[in-house]
Amino acid sequence: MRCDYACGSFDHLQARRKFMGSLASGATLGGLGVLTRPLSAEQLKRKQKHVLVFNMAGGLSQLESWDPKPSTATGGPFRAIPTSVPGIHISELLPKTAEQMHHLALVRSINTQENDHGKGSFMMQTGRAQMPGVSYPKIGAVAAKALSDNQNSLPGHIQITPGGGGNRGNDSAYLGPKYSSVVLGNGNPPKNSQRPESLSEEADQRRNELRRRMNDLFANRRRTAMTDAYTASYEQALDLMHRREVFDVTKESKKDQDRYGSHDFGRHCLLARRLLERGITFVQVTHSNYDTHNENFNFHLEQLGEFDGPFATLVSDLASSGLLENTLIVVLSEFGRTPNINQYFGRDHWGKAWSVCLGGANIQSGAVWGATNAQGTEVSENEVDHGHLFHTYLQAVGVDTTESFDIDGRPMPIADPASEPIKDLLS
Repeated sequence: MRCDYACGSFDHLQARRKFMGSLASGATLGGLGVLTRPLSAEQLKRKQKHVLVFNMAGGLSQLESWDPKPSTATGGPFRAIPTSVPGIHISELLPKTAEQMHHLALVRSINTQENDHGKGSFMMQTGRAQMPGVSYPKIGAVAAKALSDNQNSLPGHIQITPGGGGNRGNDSAYLGPKYSSVVLGNGNPPKNSQRPESLSEEADQRRNELRRRMNDLFANRRRTAMTDAYTASYEQALDLMHRREVFDVTKESKKDQDRYGSHDFGRHCLLARRLLERGITFVQVTHSNYDTHNENFNFHLEQLGEFDGPFATLVSDLASSGLLENTLIVVLSEFGRTPNINQYFGRDHWGKAWSVCLGGANIQSGAVWGATNAQGTEVSENEVDHGHLFHTYLQAVGVDTTESFDIDGRPMPIADPASEPIKDLLS
């Protein structure tokens, strides 16, 4: 359904439509179109489309977050609280997020029928079911290919993970290594992105000149799309070394660091903001681990207590700066949690009736799509699945998901042709 809350005036709607129309009239996939007057570099940056995903790894409980059922046999001990959108209530564990609901929307009717961590994650990240011998690019790779500015030396697909080392992800499938993720372990800059002290700048330059000459000789006889991709990766690595401060969250003001918090997730959210402000197309922040087979309520009390403040601060900051207009935010998991509470006061895997939160870009602010029954055991209205969500995410940032990528002369559909977006969520 449509939501008329949050400035539904005629003047506001007309101004927004005129603005979007000016983009669409000359736009190409990943481009800005021809605008009616010259824009500064900063203005152009703000028109670029971005995607920010929060991966609540393990399976966030919808009943302790987006679709509470208080005072029922399945509802658990927490209350539902009002939000900044009249009529919408979410869990009391998210009080600061509740204040930002006028920037967000909820989908409460997801049924993927998948309770396996790996398969569920694959479905939510690719929009397709996992099948033996078939690989599809994850949403970060798709967004990077469709939306990234090829002139930007920074990678278009970045993941911020809690703990662990950084690496290059294997998540772009047939789109190629250029669009694979760069993983920032614990929010640290990419590994090996700093020149060793034992190597002088002059020696490093000579080494790279030799590498380029050898690459050119090889390419003259055996040039392929794969060799070009690897060459581009090396050059991108050099650019990263020169722009390493982009990944340094300590460059942000002390005030902002305090606002987001000193814990890891707070730092990761501030880093995500920093990356989006500097033109990164896709950023994913992982918050883990929500696999609460035991002590579900105590865990969500602690974990969502950590999530709530930094997430709400980031939503507010993006809205205040104008970036939210062109940045899609998605809070997803691989599935939800069972309405029934097990003997260990936990909730198990549940792909049958659960929720995600999203907002920004062309998502209807303050909207709710779908519903579950009183006990949260079944979808009762407007059922959707991973395919619908994948189409919706990409169309919200202007990607025509009915089109295909040309992969070595072979058309590869951007999203599952058998599915479609949730049109009423798109403005």
